[in-house]
Amino acid sequence: VQLQASGGGLVQAGGSLRLSCAASGRTFSTYVMGWFRQAPGKEREFVAAISWSGGRTYYADSVKGRFTISRDNAKNTVYLQMNSLKPEDTAIYYCAARSGGAVSMLPYEYDYWGQGTQVTVSS
Repeated sequence: VQLQASGGGLVQAGGSLRLSCAASGRTFSTYVMGWFRQAPGKEREFVAAISWSGGRTYYADSVKGRFTISRDNAKNTVYLQMNSLKPEDTAIYYCAARSGGAVSMLPYEYDYWGQGTQVTVSS
């Protein structure tokens, strides 16, 4: 599986962005998908994840109520809608795919990673 993230950019605090992650391959609908982020000098951290069917979603406490993860299996794409952005959301955002297993918040349990897309929120 190859993952291509897009949609990042520069936005003012309080603004919105929608990230997309397009996946290659015909087995996308069997993968758990996740979004992680990494700010300069910090470790990669969990943001959100979604089950293969889209029926279950999980969020980091820091983004709950502001971010929404969704997927379109017909388009092999997972999305991250980010609203009410804060300067502390500034990071490189990565999408990841996990083959088999349950939804996970642990980066090492994901098998495939996209290249990342930069999100910068100005105050």
